[in-house]
Amino acid sequence: MNAIGLDASAYGTHSMRHTKASLIYRRTKNLRTVQLLSGHTKIESTVRYLGIEVDDALELAEQTEV
Repeated sequence: MNAIGLDASAYGTHSMRHTKASLIYRRTKNLRTVQLLSGHTKIESTVRYLGIEVDDALELAEQTEV
């Protein structure tokens, strides 16, 4: 973390991973992408991970073709 100018004591690998997933979701609204990148087997896990509304998430997931 120090190599990129961040104080390692203020950030952990999980918080960085979570932030990246949240930013991707916010920009794309693509749950499937976040699910794949996060390694979640269930879309419900991704929904909980992102802290978004289940109904909204399921509607978006149904609109996403795989």
